[in-house]
Amino acid sequence: MRTKYQFVKDEIKSKILQGFIQPHQKVGSENELIKKYEVSRHTIRKAIDDLVNEGWIYKKQGAGTFCADRSVNKLVKEGRGKNIAVISTYFSNYIFPSIFRGTEGYLSEQGYHMTFYSTNNNLEQEQRCLENVLSQKFDGLIVEPTKSALPNPNINYYLNLERIGIPYVMINAFYDELEPIHIVMDDVEGGRMQTKHLIEQGHEKILGLFKSDDTQGTNRMKGFIKAHRESGVPLRPQYIITYTTETENTATVEALYEKLQDSNDRPTAIVCYNDQLAILLLDVLRDMKLSIPEDISIIGFDDSFLSVASEVKLTTIRHPQEEMGIMAGKTIQQLIEKKNNPSMVEDVQSVVYEPELIVRHSTSKIGMKESNR
Repeated sequence: MRTKYQFVKDEIKSKILQGFIQPHQKVGSENELIKKYEVSRHTIRKAIDDLVNEGWIYKKQGAGTFCADRSVNKLVKEGRGKNIAVISTYFSNYIFPSIFRGTEGYLSEQGYHMTFYSTNNNLEQEQRCLENVLSQKFDGLIVEPTKSALPNPNINYYLNLERIGIPYVMINAFYDELEPIHIVMDDVEGGRMQTKHLIEQGHEKILGLFKSDDTQGTNRMKGFIKAHRESGVPLRPQYIITYTTETENTATVEALYEKLQDSNDRPTAIVCYNDQLAILLLDVLRDMKLSIPEDISIIGFDDSFLSVASEVKLTTIRHPQEEMGIMAGKTIQQLIEKKNNPSMVEDVQSVVYEPELIVRHSTSKIGMKESNR
């Protein structure tokens, strides 16, 4: 449990990090802070002294306390190294090690040091990560947004990064309201290609499962809908299942069991948000004694190591992974160089990778089981 002085200190520091208190702006008199936080003068003085010692604020005799200038130009004079922060939802599983192996390999060759932060796709954790980045001397930031399909309460931190001159690039997704430089896949086209492949195989009862709190999921669902419209295949609203980060291991399994119970209206194919979900749902299909692809086809997304890890080799959409990581490293380096040399002619551009369908053994033409009898 935080002490009263720690609470006051954290609150003032958070307002500075979000840009609510600007450099050289008065933080407030002791009496104003006492009234605002409803604490003793001793508590306020202890919090202020800590913030002064840590370089967040400074005192002017007879005038009060003011926000210190922690902009990049100021920090450069204090001896800045080549340091890049990386914030991602995850690091140690799925496709993320491959992505950031590419980033680290490239930036290390350029003499940069990297510090990694994980949000676990939690917005409060993203806030803590951003506060750490803003508190330290980083030249740039590579960030994979957290719950990118939802309104983000941390936008002020990104705006403050811009104000103090720390460039950032977003990877895998981006917060649309910020219009940042980004390195992403065309997830709409990827979702369209997944679904089009199954429709071309004769499937019309196609179940789609999509993550609703990340833009990758909403965009892939958009592609799912688009493919149905283009082909003229009627889209059944009950065949679109959405889930969140917190429910991905439960809601998806429960929904699939429910859809498979009705043998007269059972889906013949499944479009999955990613390979990770496809592998999870394979257990449901095995439990229901369904053969893949003879009874039901299933397609993943990302062409991760999981796509070939089981006895069922997944048809999937290729994700550039390490290539995307390298591009993120190159892009943040370009942004840093452009900041240091504004006269650079070339603008730094966002990159959108085109998806590629990888066909393996988890999909086939509808009716294959009957034709093989």
